[in-house]
Amino acid sequence: MKKLTALVLLCFASQAIAEGLPDLGDVSQAVLTPLQERQIGQQSMMQIRGSRQFLDDPEVNDYLNLIGDRLVANSNEPALNFEFFAMNDETVNAFAIPGGFIGVNAGLLLTTQSESELASVLGHEIAHVTQHHYARLLSGTQNDSLASMAAIAVAILAARNSPQTSQAAIMGAQARAVQKQLDFTRLHEQEADRIGLDLLERSGFNAHAMPEFLERLQRATRLLEGNAPNYMRTHPITSERVADIENRVSKQPYRLIPDSLDFQLIRTKLIAHQKSTSDAISYFDHALNDKKFGNPLAQRYGLILALMRANDTSRAKQESDILRAQVQGNALIDTQTGQVIAAQKNDPATLNYYQAAVQSHPQYRALIYDYAQLLLRTGQAEIASRMLSDRITRYPADVTLYNLQAHAYQLLNKPLEQHQALAYSYAWQGNIRAAIEQLELAKQAGGSFYQMSIIESDLRELRGMLQVRP
Repeated sequence: MKKLTALVLLCFASQAIAEGLPDLGDVSQAVLTPLQERQIGQQSMMQIRGSRQFLDDPEVNDYLNLIGDRLVANSNEPALNFEFFAMNDETVNAFAIPGGFIGVNAGLLLTTQSESELASVLGHEIAHVTQHHYARLLSGTQNDSLASMAAIAVAILAARNSPQTSQAAIMGAQARAVQKQLDFTRLHEQEADRIGLDLLERSGFNAHAMPEFLERLQRATRLLEGNAPNYMRTHPITSERVADIENRVSKQPYRLIPDSLDFQLIRTKLIAHQKSTSDAISYFDHALNDKKFGNPLAQRYGLILALMRANDTSRAKQESDILRAQVQGNALIDTQTGQVIAAQKNDPATLNYYQAAVQSHPQYRALIYDYAQLLLRTGQAEIASRMLSDRITRYPADVTLYNLQAHAYQLLNKPLEQHQALAYSYAWQGNIRAAIEQLELAKQAGGSFYQMSIIESDLRELRGMLQVRP
């Protein structure tokens, strides 16, 4: 029942010290412990989730985790709980945060031309985490508290992405000499290349995709006359690095690994998102009519997305029927189909569809979101509440699930549970003061001794968070 437990144990020191775990304020050791790295990462993620650049799209993020988990399973730390997420940023970049958090800009997803290329970037970032490269940089700030180091970690990421806009963040984090350490050393990059390449091979991807991606970025750098993609600046790509990778992969036979349909659909979704509604419809119409490039299944998927944005539900239904006849069992397409059916405003038919779809994809969050909203709209808040509680157990940091759960409790006239769910939503976004306010409201609503004990415990933990923040 205590949704804050995982967050608190991972992020803050008070209880950990009491239970004999390392003093998280003492970072004088040469390298941070894995627990400290995870805590820094969790605190950093609280800030990132609350930012406008965080791409809160469960389909994009679940896809990244699908590919990332496949690579992690073959790493030297397969039990490490990685989390992969997307940023709503058109620049070509990716980054790693201590503790297993890896961000990928939308621009990089669109720049990669194959799933193996994307996997090569993720493998490189995974290696930075498993080799504890960030920990080696951060361990130099020996006199900072863990919370301050998390702020420094976010400042480092901001500086690596945009040195101009991050200056205030660095000063606020009191990073001092950290700016000199914004880029990984050459040794770190070579190590991440070597280990990332090994992950790529062992995970069944095309190892030749890594040098192909780097070479394309190098060519882009020359064409841009010094305006290198961010990935080139934050992960300096030298001729020696590319030559070393090419030498390693030259010993491997070239295997043409087909991209998954999900790779094509996710990239199409991002393309549709970037374009205006009319431009997107025109773009996908021409692509389907010309039949010269791209995946027609993905193009039709993109066209349906654009038509739904234009509220042309009649044509969207026609195109969706064609796509459904061509593809069965794909979660992205099944989720889109549900949205098209829901637009026809036939609640019984829509409910029947979602009941079957959720059975086929029980943990697919985008589908769960839509089904929960439908249940709430049709007066089935109790069913929605039970379903959401089950999914929160699997995704304890999912803010949208908490918000939907709060809505369900509101409809069920359960104010204590409503404010409690909102408190967890705010807490995972780093808005600790708002979380405390919601728990105070929950306490005022009254409840059982057990419920009040949980609220009091959570309030103590949240207030402790405020005290250790920089």
